[in-house]
Parts: sequence; structure tokens; C-alpha cells
Amino acid sequence: MTDLPARRLLLVHAHPDDESINNGVTMARYAAEGALVTLVTCTLGEEGEVIPPELAHLAPDREDRLGEHRVGELAAAMKELGVTDHRFLGGPGRFRDSGMMGVEQNRREGAFWNTDVDAAAPHLVAVIRETRPQVLVTYDPDGGYGHPDHIQAHRVAMRAAELAADPAYRPDLGPAHTIAKIYWNRVPRSVAEAGFARLRAEGSVFPADAQIGDVPGVVDDSRITAEIAGESADGSEEGGPASYAARKAAAMRAHVTQVAVDGASFALSNNLGQPLFTTEYYELVQGTPGAPAGERETDLFAGVAE
Repeated sequence: MTDLPARRLLLVHAHPDDESINNGVTMARYAAEGALVTLVTCTLGEEGEVIPPELAHLAPDREDRLGEHRVGELAAAMKELGVTDHRFLGGPGRFRDSGMMGVEQNRREGAFWNTDVDAAAPHLVAVIRETRPQVLVTYDPDGGYGHPDHIQAHRVAMRAAELAADPAYRPDLGPAHTIAKIYWNRVPRSVAEAGFARLRAEGSVFPADAQIGDVPGVVDDSRITAEIAGESADGSEEGGPASYAARKAAAMRAHVTQVAVDGASFALSNNLGQPLFTTEYYELVQGTPGAPAGERETDLFAGVAE
């Protein structure tokens, strides 16, 4: 890729929809600001459950065509966010969704969880060396909530970042590149608590609410080092944070088989309501902070030389 923009962001996710739920505001903001936003999705999400009854025939225990359908959903979501560089690790269908932890699908040949990290990582090394991101966003070691594909996405992302920086590793994949800053997706506990309190106070179309333990990446507030706002103070800023929050919600709605959005809340296939977070939070785990000690960054590129 030639003539790269000055700022370049790479996100690594397990399935289509994870990116919109976790990082929709962030992706919309940086795409609108002219940064190169590259999304790498590791599987097609073939083992997901299907929400709309009229699409139930796509499920893995029926026609097994959910993966190809979710490719289209992802493309629609990326259009809502303004992101044009979205790829599947190793190409569409190279690695299959592994299902939830402990199920038979974990052990299937070709399942992402059943793939050696060093066999998957070179595909991401090639992307890193092509797009040369200064910032990488992915999951924590637990994948946010213990899903095998999320854990594996974390492992592959961190390993690929290490290998991409090594000039001796696979020079055929391009010149070595060191990613300046690596972030993990997080949610401050106070924000999660406030979000569920709001749902209880305002009510929801969903029959019941999820629990804080169902929200991936919830940690003590002290671990949060960056936040990207998706709402302006009055909610009306043209082309600014308010529009990023709206784009996030639209991108989530594009994942029709997996996500049901109702105003400020959403539900997955379990039909349990949870807050739709319009500010997104991160923990810097590698690189130099771009904010004074004790303050949160409001730009993931803070302190990065262009």
C-alpha cells in the first residue's frame, strides 16, 4: 500500500459485529478524520446464533450459510462507519468460528481456536507490514469474556505485532514495522454500573437485562488510560462525536443476525438488554502514554510521531 495516510489504526477482531460493538465510535472518528482504519476479522462468525426467525435457515445446524451472510453484514457496517479497508485473516473463510468454549466445534480442523498461533500470525504480519499502523487495538488475554476466538485473536494480534517488528522474520512479508502503541478494549466498572442503572430506570423492550459480568472487558476505572467520546455535550455537533455515536448504532444494526438495537440499549441472541456505550475505553499496554500521569488520553495517536 503506497501513499499511506499520516495516521494508521489497525483493529483485530474475532467475528463480524465485534468491531461495531466495541469500537464503532473510534472507527468512525478516525475514518472521518482521514486516518487509515484497517479492520482484520479472524473468522466469518459461522457458529453464531441467528436472531431474526426469517433468517434462521442460515444457522450452522441447518444450511450453514451464516458466515457468507455475515460477510455482507460486515460490509454494510463498515459503510456506516466510513471504513474502506476491512479484511479477513488469511482471506474469507481461512479460519472457522470455533463456537463457545468447551464445545465440539473448538476441536474441528480449521477452527480458529484449533490453529497454532504461529500458523495464523504470519497472515497478520503481512497486513501490519503493508499498512504500517502506529496503533493496534485488540482484546485482553481473556478475550474480554472468555470466548475462544477472542482469546485467540488476542494471541495472534500480540504475536504478529512482535514478529512484524523483527527484521529477521519473514522478510518476504515486507519491511519490518514496530507498532508504537497497543491498546486493549475495556469498559470502566463505573460506566457499566451507570449504564445498567439507566436501563433499569428507563426500561427496555428486551424482556430482561444482562449482568455486568456479561459485558466484555469490564475493569476497575483505574486501569482505563484512554477514552474516545461518541457524544458531544449537547448531542448536536455536526460531523463530530454525536454523529460518531449514531454511526456506531447504525453499524450495529447492520449486523442483523446478531444484534438487536433499541435506542440506548441492545441485545445479542440471548435477548438480554445491555447498554450501548457511546464512549469507548481502552487500556494502553504497550507504548508511551500521550497524556500526563493520572489523565486519560482522548486520542489514541497522542504522542505518536507522524
